[in-house]
Formats: sequence, structure tokens, C-alpha cells
Amino acid sequence: MNNIPVLTMLMFLPRFLISLTPQKLLFQLSGVFLLFYSSLALSLPETLNWVGCGISKKSYMTKLATAYTSKTGIRIDLQGGGATLGIRQVGKKAADFGGSCRFHLPRNKQEKNTGFEPVAWDALAIITNPENPLVNITLEQVKKIYSGEITRWAQLGGMDKPIRLYTRKGKISGVGYSIRSIIFSDVDKDFAFSKQFKSSTPLEKAVESDLNAIAITGVSSARLRKVKILSLNNKTPDYKSIKSGNYALYRPLYITYNLRGQNIDQVKNFIQFAHSRKGRKIMVDNGVVPYLDALKLVMIQSRQLLEAQRKSDMNLTY
Repeated sequence: MNNIPVLTMLMFLPRFLISLTPQKLLFQLSGVFLLFYSSLALSLPETLNWVGCGISKKSYMTKLATAYTSKTGIRIDLQGGGATLGIRQVGKKAADFGGSCRFHLPRNKQEKNTGFEPVAWDALAIITNPENPLVNITLEQVKKIYSGEITRWAQLGGMDKPIRLYTRKGKISGVGYSIRSIIFSDVDKDFAFSKQFKSSTPLEKAVESDLNAIAITGVSSARLRKVKILSLNNKTPDYKSIKSGNYALYRPLYITYNLRGQNIDQVKNFIQFAHSRKGRKIMVDNGVVPYLDALKLVMIQSRQLLEAQRKSDMNLTY
């Protein structure tokens, strides 16, 4: 059903209603408005399809989607797959919206049609096996581990064991791209890894069972695992330190969308819900900082991204 019959009826209502008694008038108007609102309800999608970053899915989308369904009746089908999928699938309208923990790659044709709405701040957490005695690490030590200059735990004051560095495959995964951009200001940086993983979930599970392992993942995701989250420069990645910018490694989490998508109006409504007081509380309860709670981080992040782009031949935008 479309709205044309309803609008046609409304055009002739004034002339028709004059002849009705008050009781009949009320009856006729109730029928018209019932028909009008029924036609609107039929135009709403029953389900929105979301795809993307596993960290976004675990950190806020699962609970946010449940709350949105309770509020509107619109179900949200959540599929992971990574930040790149959350950008490119949405760009070609294979999904209504998605999640990403990185921004689009400049000059990349597969990502040019995707819009980005920052909704939260997440921290990059350095994780080890729970039995590893190390509790704190410096940013400089992290750089040297990823560059292959530090290869044994004894060099950090720990066990006399080799360090096994676990990383994500490829250079454009959300976490991998963020590490290269924020820590090294070089999105082309090669890592001295021991093993690579397709996604964050198997990487985190591997650290759970390997005493010699170290890796970086989203703190909101790491909190759901049996891993140790190290302090970085003596700062723990909690709400207060992330919001203030005192914790060095943080990045935004985005909702991705396509302005030409069939259900873009409902996607906009979901984004408004994410930014609402209730939506922000859900994010805080799930370990991320709502984007609107820490807007001062935008300028710091912008400087980091510009520096990374200036130093990258592949990602050059100047």
C-alpha cells in the first residue's frame, strides 16, 4: 500500500465533512488516520542489516541494537567481518549500515560512497596471557617489539622467554591500520610478527592460551576475554583516562552508511538513538566512551592522522 489514496482522500475531506454529524465525523476521521498510520508502518523495514568491525559489534552494537529493537520494533541483523567489510559492503549497498574502527582510505574507489558517523571512542589495549608477570609497558617498548628490536621478555624485565607477537593480517584492518597510524605515523609499516590472524576474535583467544604472546586489540573487546590488559606508560585504558586523552592509544568507532541506501532514514534514526542519553549510557556500560563525551580528542586525533598521511606514499593526500 502507498500513501496516494490517503492523500487523495484528504484533499476532498473538507467538502465531505461539512455534511456529517459530530459522531459520524469522529468515526470518519479515526478511519482516515488509522489508514494513514497503517500505510506509514507498512513502509518501514522490519529488519536493518549491519556488517563490520567485530570490536564495534562486541563493544556497543549488540546491546544498542537490542535496545533499539525494543524501542522501535525494527530488528537489526548483525554480521561481523571486519572494518573493511563494514565500509565497502555499505558503499555498494549490500548492507544498510555498518561499523568501522578506521576511516576510509583516501582515493580508494571502493570506499568513496560510504559515509562515517563517529559514535564512540575505543582504546587500543596491549594484551598478554593472564599468567605473564608484566603489568606495565611503555609506548617506546611497544614500538620496538613491533619493529623487532625487542624479542625477549627479559628485555622488559620479565621472563627469559621469546616474545610471540600476534597481529592482524593485512595493513587495512581496523586495528592494524590504527596501530600503524597512531603509533608509527606510517600506514605502510611492516611488523615483526610471529603469527597473523584474520580477525580479532581468534587473535584474542590465542593470547589467552599462550604465555609468551602479546598483541593489541580494542579494549572493549579485550575486557570480554581471559587476558591481561597492560598499563601503557602507567595509564590504564579506562573511561576516565580515555576521555581525558591521558591514555595514549585511542581511536573513534564509526557507524558507516550510504546516503543513497534504501533504508537511510531508519539508519539516521538509529544514529540519533546512538547519540541519545540512553544510547550513550549503553556505550559507557559496555566499556567505550561516547563520542560526544570527549570531543576534545578530535583535534589530537586529527593531528595524528595528518602526520600518518604525510609519511605514507601509499596513502598520500597532499
